[in-house]
Amino acid sequence: MKDLISVIAKALVDFPDQVEIKEVEGDKTTVLELRVAKEDLGKVIGKQGKTARAMRTILNANATKLKKRAVLEIVE
Repeated sequence: MKDLISVIAKALVDFPDQVEIKEVEGDKTTVLELRVAKEDLGKVIGKQGKTARAMRTILNANATKLKKRAVLEIVE
């Protein structure tokens, strides 16, 4: 799941080398914290949050396939 979000985020931003993803595993849920360069934050979130929502939808589809639960947090 971490690799999936990494590929999507790096394709969206101008500074792909600054994309960082931290995976925090809990009992039932995995939290993915996505950090990008300040200039790229708007590109990852998108207009009215549509890009972020799409990334979360893809992540949830992948997690469901693996019988897990995942949450994407975009950290400033």
